[in-house]
Amino acid sequence: MDRTRPLTLLLAGSLAAGGLLALTPAAQAADTELARNGGFEAGLDGWTCTAGSGAVVPSPVHGGTKALQATPAGSDNAKCSQTVTVKPNSSYTLSGWVRGSYVYLGASGTGTTDVSTWTASAPDWQKLTTTFTTGASTSSVTIYTHGWYGTPAYQADDLSLYGPGGDPVQLPAAPTGLTAGSPNSTSVPLSWTAVPGATSYNLYQGATRIQTVTGTTATATGLTASTPYTFQVTAVNSAGESPKSTAVTATTTSGGGGGGLPAHALVGYLHASFANGSGYTRMADVPDSWDVIDLAFGEPTSVTSGDIRFSLCPATECPNVESPADFKAAIKAKQAAGKKVLISIGGQNGQVQLATTAARDTFVTSVSKIIDEYGLDGLDIDFEGHSLSLQTGDTDFRNPTSPVVVNLIQAVKTLKAKYGSGFVLTMAPETFFVQLGYQYYGSGPWGGQDPRAGAYLPVIHALRDDLTLLHVQDYNSGSIMGLDNQYHSMGGADFHIAMTDMLLTGFPVAGNTDRIFPPLRPEQIAIGLPASTQAGNGHTAPAEVNKALDCLTKKTNCGTYQTHGTWPALRGLMTWSVNWDRYNQWQFSQNFDAYFGNAAGLS
Repeated sequence: MDRTRPLTLLLAGSLAAGGLLALTPAAQAADTELARNGGFEAGLDGWTCTAGSGAVVPSPVHGGTKALQATPAGSDNAKCSQTVTVKPNSSYTLSGWVRGSYVYLGASGTGTTDVSTWTASAPDWQKLTTTFTTGASTSSVTIYTHGWYGTPAYQADDLSLYGPGGDPVQLPAAPTGLTAGSPNSTSVPLSWTAVPGATSYNLYQGATRIQTVTGTTATATGLTASTPYTFQVTAVNSAGESPKSTAVTATTTSGGGGGGLPAHALVGYLHASFANGSGYTRMADVPDSWDVIDLAFGEPTSVTSGDIRFSLCPATECPNVESPADFKAAIKAKQAAGKKVLISIGGQNGQVQLATTAARDTFVTSVSKIIDEYGLDGLDIDFEGHSLSLQTGDTDFRNPTSPVVVNLIQAVKTLKAKYGSGFVLTMAPETFFVQLGYQYYGSGPWGGQDPRAGAYLPVIHALRDDLTLLHVQDYNSGSIMGLDNQYHSMGGADFHIAMTDMLLTGFPVAGNTDRIFPPLRPEQIAIGLPASTQAGNGHTAPAEVNKALDCLTKKTNCGTYQTHGTWPALRGLMTWSVNWDRYNQWQFSQNFDAYFGNAAGLS
């Protein structure tokens, strides 16, 4: 993000505000205070803050006993706003007291020139003031305060809008046209017709209000598969809440199956096409602890070809490699024992960009050939590096437009349709492509962000009903912000708890509460870890792994992070890799077996 932008914008805003101060007519005799709860003595009543960024605090305050404190995070600037009824062609004075760095106060929807004023640094309370005149048809304006991206929390108090009050606001009519889109196993998208005069809408599931949004779409999440749900919506403005709309009922789908996996499964990558410091491990020598074995890797002939190839490690590199016939026979033996063997596409060196429909179709053909030749159970998508990125303007994970994303989704759906319900689909994205999406998505609202941020989210979302397992790589990662708006670092239980909680709870993408990434089912989630200190950065000691499992499945040993639920059906663990676990005397898999007691029971 361009850090010079705020200074340029703020300077321009300051000059504009100064001009308005000189030109605005004096307040009329009928002027009155219009801001509701400007001192925040009634909490956030009357105010709406983005992404849950605002809270009322007892200290520091400018007047009274409470003040607003809001914290910018990622691409959210912690904007708190209120819509106020005004008169056309009238003059208003907006003022307030603020503390912090780069704090704004402004008004939008004026019908003339929207205004804002700001302070670059206010270590103690500083008063901000600006004025505006409403347009000929303006009946309401939105007043707001906000901070700046990446800056610490700011405080605001005693906000005031002074001028002639508008005509009384009428209660909005009940929304019409409530429609349910195509449900998946855990969520239902809904839309309705806009209501004149409404400033927000409440979505109800049965008798319970589940969301408040400002637009005319919402997604009900956290639902149970194969279950009917009834929804209604109301319109809201400062006069109150409308009657409920006509109800609509939708039934969630059955969702992706468990793929014949045990209730708690261990997933491992087998270095089948190359050797490294861990040494080569034959398929027949993989212990029975491993429930899913991912063959690493199928790689493209070129980045954009879509033509995926797989072959066993050459004997010059792996002297103990088995013959193709023995390898295939060992796969069949694993499958006969109830194990799943998949081809993993990509990896660190296997960049795959399906930028064209031709590459998409070649991908389907070449992957099918590998699956058929080796008799595999399915596909693992391990696209890393620059394989996935979002084009400028591709801002909604629910409706992606970037070709590399759209073509991948279509290709996987084609493979799923070809091989049927028994097809096992897993994904192994890095945290940068998933959980970072809580803060950043693509290149951002102004460009300048890394376009890969959160780029796996539309793929996961579109394929969630076909997805057997998602095992995000909780390693080789920078610090990531969790749902507690705190940064978490890899290597301990806290990181795995926070990262997994995000997947099982859902989160607003880039802080946009109108675009919630719905939670996945616990049986679709495994935690990805390195098997040894040599396998990758962020190795987690067995005791810390067990703490994470305790917290997520039993809500014990959680430390300081508080999860948003308890998920005893969490599927299990993934590791890089079988080979590195063997190198480390099977510590990882033996700890898994000891924790879950080799739990059986297919699902």
